[in-house]
Amino acid sequence: MAEHGADRFEASGTGGGEAPAVDFGPLAESLGFRLRLAQIKAFEDFFSAFAEEGLQPGSFSVLITIGENPGIRQGVLAGALMIKRSHMAKIVQGFDEAGLVERRVPQDDRRAVELTLTAAGRQRVEAVMPKFLAHEKASAAALTETERQTLLSLLHKLGGF
Repeated sequence: MAEHGADRFEASGTGGGEAPAVDFGPLAESLGFRLRLAQIKAFEDFFSAFAEEGLQPGSFSVLITIGENPGIRQGVLAGALMIKRSHMAKIVQGFDEAGLVERRVPQDDRRAVELTLTAAGRQRVEAVMPKFLAHEKASAAALTETERQTLLSLLHKLGGF
């Protein structure tokens, strides 16, 4: 598909000499494909930057969101972050066992669980936040501030939120 040849990926890590280019064909214009590649790159960068802290993007987003919304119900949190309820339960259980999150069953709905950061949880988030903010700034270094804001706005629009 020659018309897509201008948008090629120079593969690396193939083991020898010059890496061959990969033509993505119609995928080069696919928003889903481009978003997936961007997410993979962002996650690789995050894992590399926060390996020492043992943080993962999903679990860190859970801690931040609980901190910003004390008492949030676990199901509401799962829905907002688009994390399966069963996976959210495992994340929260791990945080509870680590002393980072307090779980409380509300009187008005015994099936629900409300989440709040403990003092240790707040300290954990506060300790990592400067590094996280610096990482976020560095991850968008190729964009002007206007481009970054435009991208965020478009992602909000595409996500329906």
